[in-house]
Amino acid sequence: MAGAGGVLYLTPIVFHQEAFSAGRVTGGVALAALAGTLGRFLSGVLLDRGLPCSLPVLLTVVSGLGGDSLLLGARHFGGYLAGQLLLGVAAGLFWPAIELAVPLTCPPLASARAFALVRSADALGVASGALLGAVLAGLDRLRAIYLVDMVCLLTLVVLLVRRPLPAAHPRGAAAADEKALGWLPPLLPLLAVVLVATALPALMQSALPLDLVRGGLRRPPLPNSLGALLVGLQLGLLVLLQWPVGQAMARRPVGVGLGLSLGCFAGGTVMLALSALTDHGFVLLLAAQLPLALGEAAFLPTATEAVVEMAPLTHRGLAMALFSQCFALSAFAAPLLAGWLLDGQGHGVGLWLGMALVCLLTLPLLRFLGRPGAGSPGR
Repeated sequence: MAGAGGVLYLTPIVFHQEAFSAGRVTGGVALAALAGTLGRFLSGVLLDRGLPCSLPVLLTVVSGLGGDSLLLGARHFGGYLAGQLLLGVAAGLFWPAIELAVPLTCPPLASARAFALVRSADALGVASGALLGAVLAGLDRLRAIYLVDMVCLLTLVVLLVRRPLPAAHPRGAAAADEKALGWLPPLLPLLAVVLVATALPALMQSALPLDLVRGGLRRPPLPNSLGALLVGLQLGLLVLLQWPVGQAMARRPVGVGLGLSLGCFAGGTVMLALSALTDHGFVLLLAAQLPLALGEAAFLPTATEAVVEMAPLTHRGLAMALFSQCFALSAFAAPLLAGWLLDGQGHGVGLWLGMALVCLLTLPLLRFLGRPGAGSPGR
């Protein structure tokens, strides 16, 4: 995840330096998310057909290397879009397979704790990549983030050759009940909550870097290197919080973790909005990173564990694909809306206040997760 951290969070700054508008930058992020929908469904279908989790991950490497190569040299919008398209497909193939591999490989460790551990490793990798990107930005070599990602992808191939990932079940095991969709309706409230919560990481990757370097109503623009460093700060906090928060949430019903996440996201985005209204907004920007990191630390392992608890074994590949699809849909819609608001208003006040309101309005959905037939809310 170290390579992905730099690419996800700092690509907007790379192409801001190429004088792309906010709409064009976030439009490329949205295209990557749309392309990821194909990769996610393909990954889910392959997994439910009994193929090993390693296969979609290896396909990820091929697509990711192509996307990094294009973005490394892109100077025009066409090259940027093509690179984002390939990276989107790569992400779509990767996540359902990796998420499903966790409960398959974690025994005797409980899956809830395993997801907390995996999310901690994710956070450490992403934060390392973003902080390395901040160093590269200070050296005026920010595009080298794509070279870092290529090295990480090739390392992933070596790891998979040495320790292949298993299959969820024997081939054909899902054929007898492939038309039975009784497992899907109980997942819908959870997927709705996930759809909203995943908009925040998408905005942290696309809109926040642009908001930082463009400035607010009174908050002055930050230098590219300082903007990258602030993004790295949030990811560093996530590294510190992920394991203790994930462990705490593993002992509680999934609704507790998801409620904490939405509340923290609402508080953090309000602080981001207020930061634009003062000459000393940098202090509020710094303070907002704590609730945003806490919300993400509570959300990621909790939501993934909820899918494992609520989906039958023979359909967990498709269930993970649907779960991961929420990330793709949020990453498609949120950056487009963010780019439109940033270009139209010239600041992020409306964007961040609107996001806080949506998070608060989503909280009532959590009561449906504990109803009979909605899967066990406990661990």
